Amino acid sequence: MSELENHDPLIIAGQSFNSRLLVGTGKYKDMAETGAAIEASGAEIVTMAVRRTNLGQNPDEPNLLDVISPDRYTLLPNTAGCYTADDAVRTCRLARELLDGHDLVKLEVLGDQKTLYPNIIETVKAAETLVKDGFKVMVYTNDDPIVAKRLEEIGCVAVMPLGSLIGSGLGIQNPHNIRLIMEEAKVPILVDAGIGTPSEAAMAMEMGCAGVLVNSAIAGAQHPVLMAQAMQKAVVAGREAFRAVRMPRKAYASASSPLDGVISAR
Repeated sequence: MSELENHDPLIIAGQSFNSRLLVGTGKYKDMAETGAAIEASGAEIVTMAVRRTNLGQNPDEPNLLDVISPDRYTLLPNTAGCYTADDAVRTCRLARELLDGHDLVKLEVLGDQKTLYPNIIETVKAAETLVKDGFKVMVYTNDDPIVAKRLEEIGCVAVMPLGSLIGSGLGIQNPHNIRLIMEEAKVPILVDAGIGTPSEAAMAMEMGCAGVLVNSAIAGAQHPVLMAQAMQKAVVAGREAFRAVRMPRKAYASASSPLDGVISAR
């Protein structure tokens, strides 16, 4: 296998990862299913909502860390359920305390409960505070290229524009804007939210995204473990297709076989 085919790590905040699929921990029927699906996905980065997940703050409840070991996975505590910058900052600081100084976080500040669309004003405010406080911030945002660039300039280590609304499964609704974001970015751009099928994950990767984060599409499938496996394969295939560089589009047919030496009919 050539070096091009063999070496293609995802680099976030100086850390190298072999998998470009990130997964969440919500919406599964139980801890056992959560662990099985995440293992099947091949993901190395696993995100969890600090406000909704027991990471040890509730000693009498099942602890997610019993099935998602910090020794095996890179944990990505997130601020899901936060609607103000202050709440998001407080949640990240709680996660850092619970996880013994862990500083890689996923920031999301939501605008309303119906759409879960990001509140950009509060997101920018929280990002500024967290970066100054020493956090390595991966940030969920809308698909506005100007906002994405601002978040990068603040110091976020990865920018994660939505494909469509959280949990909607509508896929990538505005691929042109995602491409515009990638054109200007010097940090990894990962599609976060809206992926519903492996083909949509592959589409994001073929476009050149550094990775995708998937939760609802796996947890909400009739067979989550099988869907996790499918997502893993799709992300790998999409990334390889991007690196291979697709053939040019042509207006007319072009024979697959060479015409030189074709036997002429008499």
